[in-house]
Amino acid sequence: MMSITVKPVNDKRELKKFIKLPWKIYKNDKYWVPPLISQMKEKFNPDKHPYHDFATIQPFLAYKDSEPVGRIVGHINPRHNEIHNENIGFFGFFESIPDQDVAKALFDTASEWVKNQDKEAIRGPMNFSTNEECGLLIKGFYKSPMIMMTYNPQYYQKYIEDYGFKKAKDIYAFWADYKEIPERFSKFMKKISRRADFTLRKLNPKKFKEEVKTVFKVYNEAWKNNWGYVPMTPHEFEHTADELKQIIDFDYVYLAEIEGKPIGFSLTLPDFYQALKKINGRLLPFGWLKLLLASRNIDQVRVITLGVVPKYKNRGIDVAFYHKTIQNAMRKGQARGEMSWILEDNDRMINAAKKMGGEIYKIYRIYDKKLI
Repeated sequence: MMSITVKPVNDKRELKKFIKLPWKIYKNDKYWVPPLISQMKEKFNPDKHPYHDFATIQPFLAYKDSEPVGRIVGHINPRHNEIHNENIGFFGFFESIPDQDVAKALFDTASEWVKNQDKEAIRGPMNFSTNEECGLLIKGFYKSPMIMMTYNPQYYQKYIEDYGFKKAKDIYAFWADYKEIPERFSKFMKKISRRADFTLRKLNPKKFKEEVKTVFKVYNEAWKNNWGYVPMTPHEFEHTADELKQIIDFDYVYLAEIEGKPIGFSLTLPDFYQALKKINGRLLPFGWLKLLLASRNIDQVRVITLGVVPKYKNRGIDVAFYHKTIQNAMRKGQARGEMSWILEDNDRMINAAKKMGGEIYKIYRIYDKKLI
């Protein structure tokens, strides 16, 4: 038997192996979407990714002899622990060949690393936080992930649960495909419109930096009560906005206002993962051209962020956001897609998604394991 060793990733050569490992895991998986290699490098560059401003991060690679066969990242988010009054660490970016011994060695290493940071439990998968990609896919393996959603082999669930991880929270992705706007939806919108004291407006791309500052305030206020949510720092929000600006369609970005005061925000993205599948993770030398050409054929979207500050909930603002989004999606030939993600106990958003004709088609799970 070949021995399994797990080593910390501490230089560029090892990081390259860490980033490229998924190409081995998903070699024959038609649903996997290769990430942009340049973007993955940025995530682990302290000078470029804002999570490093406050977090402690350690990637690890598992080897069988000299061959990389698995990876994991342990990380500590002190802002999470302060806000939620917890004393935990996290794991993320987990990948493993179909070998439970490899998975166990990775979980042993990450757990020991987190425990050595004086933490009482480990939670994941988190890549890096709920503001980015998180959760293990446990239902809905028959379709590729949509933009900024995770994907993994089915056997990961067994490896994680056999190690002793317990469910912390499930998150849902809803699917909807519109030939026309449902009649009951239209009737509901008419009722909302008659009593509405709010207006919706698109973001102005010519004042992008100014608009980002406005959205930042609304975003942190609207999501502050969500499970696991940690308010984004200005640096995090600006970094995310700069990344998304490259793919945003401003027909899908709305602010809700009352007397000029912003009280809600909705962001829907064209599913650029449809195009990303064509370039195998590389923009150069000709990946950018393939991406540009493929992006013209995107026919679905993801409602990625939709929220209203607590004081103004239950006024139908979320439904109004959905209505505008569906109208534009139908006009653009992209009238199908995903509403995600939604916490399993967020009844208000679940009911709204169902009223829009959405059905749960994917479920993701976040796990906890006590270490003391």
